Amino acid sequence: MTLKLKTLAASLLLAAPMAMVSFSSLAVERVTLKLAHNLDNSHVVHKALAEMAKEIDTASEGKMKLRIYPGGQMGGPRETLEMLQNGALDMTKASASEMEPFAPAYSIFSLPYLFKNDKHFTNVLYGQVGQEMMQETRDKGFISLASYVAGTRSFYANKAIHTPADMKGLKIRVVATPTTIKLIELLGAAPAPIPFGEVYTALQQGVIDGAENNEPSYVQTRHVEVAKFYAEDQHTAVPDYLVVSTKVWDALSDEQRNIITTAAKHSEEYEQKLWADEVAASRKKAQENGATFIQVDKEAFRNVLTPLYDDFKNDPQRAEWLKKIEAVSDQ
Repeated sequence: MTLKLKTLAASLLLAAPMAMVSFSSLAVERVTLKLAHNLDNSHVVHKALAEMAKEIDTASEGKMKLRIYPGGQMGGPRETLEMLQNGALDMTKASASEMEPFAPAYSIFSLPYLFKNDKHFTNVLYGQVGQEMMQETRDKGFISLASYVAGTRSFYANKAIHTPADMKGLKIRVVATPTTIKLIELLGAAPAPIPFGEVYTALQQGVIDGAENNEPSYVQTRHVEVAKFYAEDQHTAVPDYLVVSTKVWDALSDEQRNIITTAAKHSEEYEQKLWADEVAASRKKAQENGATFIQVDKEAFRNVLTPLYDDFKNDPQRAEWLKKIEAVSDQ
């Protein structure tokens, strides 16, 4: 009898780890990831993320789900990035400007007139330099999985802007980073780093005189209704990023990471196809709403903003990123 009990006990001890492995494997196979962002459902980046969610579901045979919470339901990018850090959220979308407080490397995208042409920009974004940059926040608790083009950012206001002199004294809403704030100050305007969701009311009530963004955002936020002049200075090209918690990412299996990585890559390609059409449609809609697009003297803006380059060159870390980007081909 004693021998039988010992044999049974030994069997149970051997079986227990196997049961735990089996349960753990099942738990890892089925996963639902939460992704929150501040964009409207009609935005091309949201459409790309929604397409990615479908691909993940199909590729995993329904075992992996990506649940998306758009429209700022969980707050703005700063809040959602912090939620990634404390484990309250799995993934989010953030622009390079919004990533700058977490990693100085991203400040390079706030440097005006950095890219020689569109090809130079995409070669940086999707090449070796871009891949390196996407890992820069690992020690902050998150990394980037995909990059999305977001056109160029220009100023729009309730008065016409043709030259830097026209910006003197204007209160301009910007993403609150040292680079963008100094950019506005160099142009003689006053930076107003108010939350994105408050810009429409602030423009309407005269709390601010203008803001800066790309054409789709200008239209989709309805800022076109309260700021009729869009000055095409095209000062920066600031991409968006799909960001994931490193704790979540490292807990996934190789197979799960491969499924997400592949879907993320496809979402980049899909978003690029949508973007050009979206810009054209947004410009048409803006003009129908009474907007005036102004061709400005970009060289005049570039000359005023030259001191920003001196700041970057005097900072060893940012100077290195500037050197890497300038070395990338524009062909």
